[in-house]
Amino acid sequence: MKKGIHPETVDCTFKCACGATFTAKSNKEVHNVEICSECHPFYTGKQGKAKRSTNIEKFNKKFNLQSK
Repeated sequence: MKKGIHPETVDCTFKCACGATFTAKSNKEVHNVEICSECHPFYTGKQGKAKRSTNIEKFNKKFNLQSK
């Protein structure tokens, strides 16, 4: 690495809109974020299923076929 061209890293406090805070290294001292791992639906388990029916079920419904 070349000397003198990289920004100085400091301990940074990340503040989420939900009120959670955590620290990491960054070139700023404070970062404000909108979503974090404590309020994101994927990490909290509140994520809904994106695909509720399979393609086979859609096909059967479209052509009015009954599964046996």
